Amino acid sequence: MTLTDRFGRVHRDLRISLTDRCSLRCTYCMPADGVPWLARSTMLTTEEIVQVARVGVEHGITEIRLTGGEPLLRVDVVDVVRRLTALTGPSGSPEVSLTTNALRLPALASPLADAGLSRVNISLDTLDRARFISLTRRDRLVETLAGIAAADAAGLRPVKLNAVAMRGVNDDEVVALTRFAVDRGYQMRFIEQMPLDGGHTWDRTEMVTQAEILARLTAEFTLTEVPGRGAAPAELWTVDGGPATVGVIASVTAPFCGSCDRLRLTADGQLRACLFSQGETDVRSLLRAGEASADMDAAIADAYRRCLAGKKAGHDIDDPSFLQPARPMSAIGG
Repeated sequence: MTLTDRFGRVHRDLRISLTDRCSLRCTYCMPADGVPWLARSTMLTTEEIVQVARVGVEHGITEIRLTGGEPLLRVDVVDVVRRLTALTGPSGSPEVSLTTNALRLPALASPLADAGLSRVNISLDTLDRARFISLTRRDRLVETLAGIAAADAAGLRPVKLNAVAMRGVNDDEVVALTRFAVDRGYQMRFIEQMPLDGGHTWDRTEMVTQAEILARLTAEFTLTEVPGRGAAPAELWTVDGGPATVGVIASVTAPFCGSCDRLRLTADGQLRACLFSQGETDVRSLLRAGEASADMDAAIADAYRRCLAGKKAGHDIDDPSFLQPARPMSAIGG
């Protein structure tokens, strides 16, 4: 019943993109304008999302993360959460979490918590208003901070804050962002910038590495590595003896592909075994082929297996033959 690839990795984590639309235009993700949005007719309905997720849960998926784009732009996001948390599999109901820019959380945090959402990951790359405007091309830092507070008040904990560290842009805020999080009981996580930008301008030599991030942090805090990372993408350290922790997701310089347990479903119904996959497995066509329910479930399960059959041992970013995916992060789902 498990979703296992040819390297013996058991997949328990499904990332589901609800939309490729976003209310910000972060420079490391999207161009300022001219974004080729997915056609509405190609995007999965809620029924289709739930069906694909249900088959996954029945085959061992225990965690579902809703992503985008900005998932809170989907008008029925609360209903999606409610229906996903009601699914059951061999290990019970899945934990459902969400990655967001927080702009709609003041209105939605409590309804989402009531629907069963467990926690949120929130993008926060800077605490400086002018820098936020430059990074996101929108003047919405105050609303972002209000959304973070709303998530905390609604009990969507631990509140995890994600910052993409960028040289000459926000790398001087590593300590300030960590203090902000520690003082409020949040978990700060820094992410090495990956080649997933819409403009394909990523340059490895300009990337801020995990080693540089840790050097800045250890100059101000006492960090102690937390053991037992498992399949989690972030390595964690306690800050000044804990209980607060800070994390680094070093996908480029310290890849964790060997323990990866994640699959992704794009908003237009394509299964991906890796963020950097060049190929996808189409489940939308299966869903709309009109098969009987039992036959459809078997076809979806087979699509999961076909997707995993093509999963590589690693993402090969350092290989000279590496090609950046044609889709940007906003169209893949994080």
